[in-house]
Amino acid sequence: MAPGSALIPRHMDLSPGTEALRYCFALPAHPESVAGARRLTRARLDEWRLDADAHDSAILIVSELVTDAVGVPARYGFRLMSHLPRTGCVFADADRWWWIVPSGSDLDLDWPPQAAYAKGAFVPAVRPRLIHRPDGHTPYTPPIPLFLMVCQVTGVAPSWAPSGGERAVSAP
Repeated sequence: MAPGSALIPRHMDLSPGTEALRYCFALPAHPESVAGARRLTRARLDEWRLDADAHDSAILIVSELVTDAVGVPARYGFRLMSHLPRTGCVFADADRWWWIVPSGSDLDLDWPPQAAYAKGAFVPAVRPRLIHRPDGHTPYTPPIPLFLMVCQVTGVAPSWAPSGGERAVSAP
């Protein structure tokens, strides 16, 4: 996603007289780290006494830092959303709807050619907007039901092996 888009700001103004609130933390690359990142972010934002909109947006963005996204043509958007058992965050522009999925949701799945898989949720969208916020505490759409529904609406038979051939994932 290009700097200056809805999810990545252009630059922070750090000129004299401006105040920048900074905080960082490091977590291992595990699915459990998402909840930890949200918890740490929530605690720091509470200390900074930010308004509720900024608070919710920051927690959503932190969650997205450890996610991927699956984009499908916009014409399939409403049908997919209405048939999924649970939907996480969904962003959209005029051409595609982007579902936030856990990192690694492309492993051993051959997403149909009509779908675009974006690692790190860096999507080539123009002015994406959040069109669905999940009811629960996770920003993710479960990837397997999404994969099966994308295959169904695009008329592609599900394939569990990536089209690039077999892939081996090294042990940690």
